[in-house]
Amino acid sequence: MTDATVNFKTGNEKLIKVLDGASAHLRGLLAKQGRPEGALRIAVIGGGCSGLQYKMDLVDGPRDRDIMVPSNGVQVVIDPKSALFVSGSELDYSDDLQQGGFKVSNPNAVVTCSCGESFAA
Repeated sequence: MTDATVNFKTGNEKLIKVLDGASAHLRGLLAKQGRPEGALRIAVIGGGCSGLQYKMDLVDGPRDRDIMVPSNGVQVVIDPKSALFVSGSELDYSDDLQQGGFKVSNPNAVVTCSCGESFAA
């Protein structure tokens, strides 16, 4: 590990709010991986049936220029470009067999697809 300081900003729940189900599931996943101080990275990338889609990964922490949002006992990290698309969103989790997983409720999405994994803004 290097001693390089990571230059990130701290955001608040106006950017993204983690609901109880997502928080509990995320804490469990991070603990299982042995990194309870880790975070969920949410990125918005091109693709999906509506033009944009979410990409989520478990990470050790923020990278340079990221925005880190502490919410409901967990950390979410978002790059500045993706933050423009997710502002005001809520992150929930469903263990439904067909449509399960982390779900983003995004007020900026003007078109969403039926699978809930892509959108247009």
